[in-house]
Amino acid sequence: MHVLFVEPAFPRNQREFVRALDAAGAGVTGIGERSIHDMDHDLRNWLSGYEQVSSVCNEGEMLETVRRIQSRGWVDRLEATIEAHIQPAAHVREAAGIPGTTPRTAFLSRDKPAMKEVLRQAGIACAASTGTDSAQEAREFARENGYPLIVKPRDAAGAAGTWRADNDDELETAIRDSGLLDGASVALEEFIEGHEGFYDTLTVDGHVRYEFISHYYPNVLEAMRTRWISPQLVTTNRLESPDYGEVREMGARVIRELGIGTSATHMEWFFGPKGLKFSEIGTRPPGVGTWDLYCAANEFDLYREWALAVIGGSPSVGPTRRYAAG
Repeated sequence: MHVLFVEPAFPRNQREFVRALDAAGAGVTGIGERSIHDMDHDLRNWLSGYEQVSSVCNEGEMLETVRRIQSRGWVDRLEATIEAHIQPAAHVREAAGIPGTTPRTAFLSRDKPAMKEVLRQAGIACAASTGTDSAQEAREFARENGYPLIVKPRDAAGAAGTWRADNDDELETAIRDSGLLDGASVALEEFIEGHEGFYDTLTVDGHVRYEFISHYYPNVLEAMRTRWISPQLVTTNRLESPDYGEVREMGARVIRELGIGTSATHMEWFFGPKGLKFSEIGTRPPGVGTWDLYCAANEFDLYREWALAVIGGSPSVGPTRRYAAG
């Protein structure tokens, strides 16, 4: 099994995916922006080949590189695990005839308004939302849906580049600062009051193999907008509790409706006065070392389980659910 892995050196936990693929018996060719001479000894040893590019988001350069690798031998998979790399990798994958996450799924997992529209049509509860490149349409959305509301880039990850508007003046500030007046396209969403958590999976052929539920304290937007806060995240070991049944069911439905096959997923949700609401999902692992938390809490190697899923192997040792952790 020959796997191409996008950007093996940065951020640092990317090396864990390469380690796991190597341990599972795959040959791994890395494609990244750093020189291989800047990588540590272990990472270089886990790689069977490496191609340096100017940008892993440059689809033309990436496709040329992948086809050059294919000219030397068969390629089974092309994998990416960073949000900004998911859609370029999907386009290259399709053009090169490599199986994996499709451009449609990658797009719907990246473009928040399109994502929510598909899920609303499937009957999954989401915040009211729209995508627009018009300041006037943003003002009309506010008039129709009221305040507070959220303004953010269509392809944002987490709360990056996100504004909350509680009135007309704050909306005008968000319109200006988001670049909407200069033609940028943004997502506008109803602000959902309530507790925020996330549902993460390792999904194989559209079926959830491993799942994890965690909680943010405080909610992400508050934590990122208030510099003195040291945010916490806590993962539970009580997934079988009836209280989590609705979250797990919703997560499985979202994965099915978006056509997610074999991939890590990271889904955020809210629960408050309006009940459980879907927020967003990515076809990637969560960030900030969360998979390492899952490994420690559950006494198993989730990276290895991911690698086995990628190469079509059988699961080895599942999570013990022995600990909650944060």
